[in-house]
Amino acid sequence: MKEEEFRASDRARGAHDQHTSRPADVDTVRIVQAASSASEAAWGGRFESLPSEEVERFGASLPVDKRLWREDIDGSIAHARMLGRCGIITSEEAEQLIAGLTGIRADIEAGKLAPGEHIEDIHMLVESELTARVGELGGRLHTGRSRNDQVASDLRLWVKRQLSSEHLPLLCELREVLLETARSNQKVLLPGYTHMQRAQPILLAHYLSAYVQMFARDFIRFKAARDAADASALGSAALAGTSYGIDRQMTAAELGFSTVMISALDAVSDRDFVLDALYASAVCQMHLSRICEELVLWSSTEFGFVTLADSYATGSSIMPQKKNPDFAELVRGKSGRVYGDLMALLTVMKGLPLSYDKDMQEDKEPLFDALDTVADSLRILTGMLRTAHFHTSRMRSAATRGFAAATDLADYLVQRAGVPFRQAHEIMGNVVLYAVKQNRLSLEQLSLDELRAFHPAFDQEAMDLLDPRAGIALKRSEGATGPEMVALQLEASEARLAADRAELEL
Repeated sequence: MKEEEFRASDRARGAHDQHTSRPADVDTVRIVQAASSASEAAWGGRFESLPSEEVERFGASLPVDKRLWREDIDGSIAHARMLGRCGIITSEEAEQLIAGLTGIRADIEAGKLAPGEHIEDIHMLVESELTARVGELGGRLHTGRSRNDQVASDLRLWVKRQLSSEHLPLLCELREVLLETARSNQKVLLPGYTHMQRAQPILLAHYLSAYVQMFARDFIRFKAARDAADASALGSAALAGTSYGIDRQMTAAELGFSTVMISALDAVSDRDFVLDALYASAVCQMHLSRICEELVLWSSTEFGFVTLADSYATGSSIMPQKKNPDFAELVRGKSGRVYGDLMALLTVMKGLPLSYDKDMQEDKEPLFDALDTVADSLRILTGMLRTAHFHTSRMRSAATRGFAAATDLADYLVQRAGVPFRQAHEIMGNVVLYAVKQNRLSLEQLSLDELRAFHPAFDQEAMDLLDPRAGIALKRSEGATGPEMVALQLEASEARLAADRAELEL
């Protein structure tokens, strides 16, 4: 089986049968046929009969957990080296085991190894193949460990690697594109909304900066999930530790873990780090959904604020004129499945007694699905934003409609005439009502005399505030939409992005 098939096939992408592996080309791969002997080697001594083929298929996790092949081999090499160093096996035996495992890794990478029909999981695949290569010595590899601590360590290592190599860099890339777009559109006006009603004019750069902050927080959450996974469970054995004189610190250091789990009982039963990754995924997908919702709205004829590149849109099978934002919609829609992945594992874990239970086999499918979905969505949105065309004149025109300057004129009465804000609010409400009854589309269409009819403090300076740029320029509070404040926001966001990138390179 090809390396990418080990990593990516049967990833819970909607296939009905998660337990059927892709057939391998018998001319190019060597099929490992362990038959039922793998089950017998693992736990068969206590049993007079083995599960039926149907039951075996139901209980098998290989179609899902084969993505952990690299981590499983790395963990086994570290364990073998430690057994040799501690004198539990000889150094020659350790080197034989390591050579066998290294060969298995090379064969998987070269597409020369595929799982057989009766292999329960990736751990037994590696062990049975190792035994086929080095003989009975392969059975000594499992000394001082259990599949319970083995799978926990494999999964922790995989989460660390996945988040470090994919999700954290992808979040940095998306933030960079948002910041580049903001920098090139610092003077562009658009209406800001509350309740989906035009509220106050803002800068497009201010709008984009808000999403930069969201994805910066997602970076923190994914980094925390990565750090939560950064503890080795290897050597905890089934739940109680082991009587062998093993060195857990050695295997942890060998695998790049910063520490070991304190309690063996906790180590094999903890999946909080998976839930952390799923929670980070759910929140990130929610943010992706929000910005995609806006792109869907903005690309509509009614808004006309943005045109998406043809490569990120589709047409209609019946209506020739259509250009649909299908991929923005799909990113928005995928939030449901990521939320479901989080709820699935929370539900699995909520009633489990210590320590390991077979229910926990259900941890990988939602994890893989959620992280795959978020990574794909991040790539799609990054490309979509990088190639989008913003219609700035349309945005500015919309920013002047809907009486968006009303709040600025109310503030003007407070600051220049000492009118209490509630009274100023009521005055401007009356002005807007008058304009509506006069069929005016914006306050810019009112004359100074009409404004002065509502309060004598209105003057030409107040009329100047009807230009949204003038009102925006006055917004100088920290975090505001004024040009100077937005420039500071972008500067701070760029510095934070640079720090995050530097941390990933350490």
